[in-house]
Amino acid sequence: MVELAQTGAYKCRMEYLTTAEAADYLRLGERKLYELVSEGAIPCSKVTGKWLFPRHELDRWVMSGLAVPHGMRIREAPPIVGGSQDGLLEWALRESSSGLASLPEGTEAGVERLLRGEVIAAAIHYHSARDEDANPVAVRRLAGLHDGVLAGFVRREQGLLLPRGNALKIEAFADVLTSRARMAVRQKGAGAQMLLDVLLERAGASHNDLNRLDPPCLTGPDLAAAVASGAADCGIATRSAARSVGLDFVPLVWEHFDLLMRQSDYFRPPLQALLRLLPDGRLARRAADLTGYDVSLAGQIRFAP
Repeated sequence: MVELAQTGAYKCRMEYLTTAEAADYLRLGERKLYELVSEGAIPCSKVTGKWLFPRHELDRWVMSGLAVPHGMRIREAPPIVGGSQDGLLEWALRESSSGLASLPEGTEAGVERLLRGEVIAAAIHYHSARDEDANPVAVRRLAGLHDGVLAGFVRREQGLLLPRGNALKIEAFADVLTSRARMAVRQKGAGAQMLLDVLLERAGASHNDLNRLDPPCLTGPDLAAAVASGAADCGIATRSAARSVGLDFVPLVWEHFDLLMRQSDYFRPPLQALLRLLPDGRLARRAADLTGYDVSLAGQIRFAP
């Protein structure tokens, strides 16, 4: 049984069944249950002379023998974190010894992979003109994810990346439009591109009003490289991405950068290894080195079913 602690972190309260309860739960006779116990064929534990059966392990035992139609596959998601790219997250995946790999393709692409069972979690940062904190709102609206859990990772500072010295004197997003600066953009579905959509809507403009660089950049570091090389005059990414290549930075917003996963995957060892690192002082120190991060919500559950 899973419950949500008042602190915002999950706790696991193991529910144990007696022999009679387990037999009733599995629709088996007690004699048959004892046969399975003697054969070592069913999960159980003997405590002070009595057999106890962890209910969630009985569920897994039943599922392990599930017969499914041809073409339907029941399996655990691979230990991959999809979604948005972030330097601090990639450091945390390594530092936690979680064994989790990273597949950065943008927020919506990561969520789509999560829904298909192709990743164990997705790093997301939605933006909306109507919702200041858009991640929980977006998760509630996702079809096919009734058991989604949103764990806070960090808040990040997003802004305009500019060449050192800012020769075009860009001090706000409006200056990007009036100067006709060459703007590097992200692919559709990326969180930074959602932010750009919001900024254009607020300015009463459209993508046609931008002097865009094509093709889109797949990640924030790719966009930073485009600005640093002179291929673009500006683009939207994080402060840490700007600092990593020595670019100037004009802040625009602080955003929530969260980890979305299924409740059934929350307790799997790779994610638990990562989540244990989040309240650790090492994360805060690394975030301070990279700049542009607020780790006060790291590890807190921001949405759960």
